[in-house]
Amino acid sequence: MSKRDYYDVLGVSKSASKDEIKKAYRKLSKKYHPDINKEPGADEKFKEISEAYEVLSDDSKKAQYDQFGHAGPQQGGFGGGFSGFGGGFDDIFSTFFGGGSRRRDPNAPRQGDDLQYTMTLTFEEAAFGVEKDITIPKEENCSTCGGSGAKPGTSPETCSHCAGSGQVNVEQNTPFGRVVNRRTCPHCSGSGKIIKEKCTTCSGQGRVTKNKTINVKVPAGIDEGQQIRLSGQGEAGINGGPAGDLYIVFRVRQHELFERDGDDIYCEMPITFVQASLGDEIEVPTIHGKVKLKIPAGTQSGTTFRLRGKGVANVRGYGTGDQHVHVKVITPVKLNEKQKQLLREFAEVSGEQPNEEDGFFDKVKRALKRD
Repeated sequence: MSKRDYYDVLGVSKSASKDEIKKAYRKLSKKYHPDINKEPGADEKFKEISEAYEVLSDDSKKAQYDQFGHAGPQQGGFGGGFSGFGGGFDDIFSTFFGGGSRRRDPNAPRQGDDLQYTMTLTFEEAAFGVEKDITIPKEENCSTCGGSGAKPGTSPETCSHCAGSGQVNVEQNTPFGRVVNRRTCPHCSGSGKIIKEKCTTCSGQGRVTKNKTINVKVPAGIDEGQQIRLSGQGEAGINGGPAGDLYIVFRVRQHELFERDGDDIYCEMPITFVQASLGDEIEVPTIHGKVKLKIPAGTQSGTTFRLRGKGVANVRGYGTGDQHVHVKVITPVKLNEKQKQLLREFAEVSGEQPNEEDGFFDKVKRALKRD
């Protein structure tokens, strides 16, 4: 029975990015893992998914697969154009002139991949800091085989075809003559190892995906879009390499009253016409609690007052911001007859009556009439 196309196995297109391939693999591996799915055929499905991911997640193996398919490079030949060259010009130039890119030792320790998690905070949590537990799926070394991929009691063997280098020499006839190219070893898929008896827990991968709970201490003053790094909390390293890092990116919910700009907080407070005219002392809410604010007599709508130290603590420890209170004089809309009469008397006492000298409002009225 012929093998299915690896892209079809993972349900991704040939133009899929590494992240898209990894996400597809994680989703499917969770669904068909033998420890979770006990349906007939789930084990074979899991092995097929793991095999597809092993190839498509590796740039070298993916390029080889895209060119030769399941047949492998040994079936490839010069078929017109540049695609038949297999390894491309880098291999040819390396053969003729030496040098070229040096392949990394497949068995050398490598750092694990970094992970990213988006955490949403309330306005107050971002301002004062908070401690939260998060649960993320991450790859870890298989506890059954210790990350070797081999069945307990057995060990991976050095590939006899490439002597553990992960590469073999392939001779080809080209328009430049007979050349020898370095290719990924088809027997060990570039790993340099052969696992005869695979671990049943991880199907020879040496790694499994598990949900891990991590405690995150959010510093006070964190803001929208900022991030923190948790060293060593990413994917497990390969061949004994260090683990990657976990980056927490923050999103902050809007507050119904406050707005934030850096470490400063802004809010709008309504006051009455009487308070603005005669002055008053009002209570203003802040994230630190209610405070008293003195409104001087004759305050105009739009005046801004500053409450020092009532903003957000700087995330790097450089002090605390202020709160800016923008007062807005509210004009009464429902007046009884007595209130109206008092306002008329106030206007008369204030001299707010038309006189011989044109005032600003008279000029506005004439301008409107001309239109």
